Amino acid sequence: MAIMLVLAACNSGSKETSNEKEGGSSDSAKSKVLNVNNSSEPGSLHPANAQGTHESWILEHTFEGLTKKTEEGKIVPGVAEKWDISEDGLKWTFKLKDGLKWSNGDPLTANDFEYAWKYALKPETAADYAYQLYYLKGGEAYNSKKGKEEDVGVKATDDLTLEVTLEQPTPYFLDLTSFYTFYPIDKKVQEENPKWALDAKTHVSNGPFKLTEWKHKESLKIEKNENYYDKDKIKLDAVNFALIEDENTAWQMYQSGELDIAYPLPVDVQGQLVNSGDKEFKNGAELAVYYYNFNTKVKPFNNAKVRKALSMAIERKKITDNVAQGGQKPAFGVVPPGIPDASGDFQENTGDLFAENVDEAKKLLKEGLAEEGMKELPDFSILYNTLDSHKKIAEAVQGMWRDNLGVEVTLENAEFQVKLDREKAGDFEISRAGWVGDYVDPMTFMLWETDGAYNDADWSNKEYDKYLKEAKSTMEPKERMAALHKAEEVLIDEMPILPVYFYTKPYMVKSNVTGVYAPINAYPNFIYADKK
Repeated sequence: MAIMLVLAACNSGSKETSNEKEGGSSDSAKSKVLNVNNSSEPGSLHPANAQGTHESWILEHTFEGLTKKTEEGKIVPGVAEKWDISEDGLKWTFKLKDGLKWSNGDPLTANDFEYAWKYALKPETAADYAYQLYYLKGGEAYNSKKGKEEDVGVKATDDLTLEVTLEQPTPYFLDLTSFYTFYPIDKKVQEENPKWALDAKTHVSNGPFKLTEWKHKESLKIEKNENYYDKDKIKLDAVNFALIEDENTAWQMYQSGELDIAYPLPVDVQGQLVNSGDKEFKNGAELAVYYYNFNTKVKPFNNAKVRKALSMAIERKKITDNVAQGGQKPAFGVVPPGIPDASGDFQENTGDLFAENVDEAKKLLKEGLAEEGMKELPDFSILYNTLDSHKKIAEAVQGMWRDNLGVEVTLENAEFQVKLDREKAGDFEISRAGWVGDYVDPMTFMLWETDGAYNDADWSNKEYDKYLKEAKSTMEPKERMAALHKAEEVLIDEMPILPVYFYTKPYMVKSNVTGVYAPINAYPNFIYADKK
């Protein structure tokens, strides 16, 4: 997802809400209003421009794609009523539900899907997630200015029919249709006001809720969308999102009753709650990895031996047990547990791809520096986004490098969006990152393809690219998974990133709130929640 904002994971004015308008509701005692904390200001609430969990959490409650997922992770119809797949797996035909509307009352048709997908691929849009639409025939060619818009494999043949043609068979394509880059957008609204997604006054969506208030860097509010086809199943009248980066402050708000859901939790609180038996505490599985990027264009981090030395010199179990404290699993690869292999679990079949070894780390560091004409590491820093949990992990790594390698590193924090922007600009030496799987397949964790949109390490390896190409060119499970295993092995052997741990998802929900669940690759979902 997505880039992750939190530790458990991943990037113009305010409006006073009119409670008399259609779909509005007051915060009176009769209204059911859920209060949560989004942690960080969204950069955009446009499906094509969103890039992190600080945006996707809101989008997943205000929009809906062709499909959606149940609490158990099963893919079920969303806006689409049904679909057919050709025998060769290349052509998908989706039939939309009849009578669909946008939150502003405009009719929602298959044309809005065609328009949205092509808009995300449009080179001028510069969508970070455009690559997710490369599965469409002609998608990559159009995005890279080598093809035409009319040749992209998505077409509305009538108001209720969307025909999709893929570049090659893609086993997880149906899963992708529930991801936010595949959401529709109102063509009429987009063409009349390109900045519609930056203000609650002009925001239009098709999901169970709609954005009605956005006080930038302070709070957001979404309210029940009376134009949603399944509105009778939506029990909440509104959801208030605070925008508070300090999880300790958010935790205090939860304790005082100002918040109904606490996520993320302060690390010390997680440690106290894991084995407490507290009925409000939940700890779900998380399809996500916590890692550090090396900027491979900055010496000496261009040297694999230096990168491997720093990775081998940290003690992950001490971090998970004593710092993160949420039952996380130390990571010696990048693909987390929970993804099926050709047989069994992909991560379990992979096992550990490297081992911690301080003596070997010292040797590699010395060799790597010598190869770069250096005797010691120059001044460098770890960039992390402003959360106390990230700070504590960075401090732990800082101490381990000092004790195990005699290396000093400074720590630098920034707001999440600022961190993302600096990573894109290559303005860092080492940066903290997290990635939540966009779909349940190892491919979603293969981010480091040459010139990949989220290859913030700016690393390139022909062998890695070759294995990814092989995995994308076959539907045969054993061949696909074998190629993905090899790609991960190449990645870890070169270590452009430093994996730390695989996430869990510890969070708190008030006892008077029901119907909240945590999908394996998303934040807690409260679409069908109720509050007594």
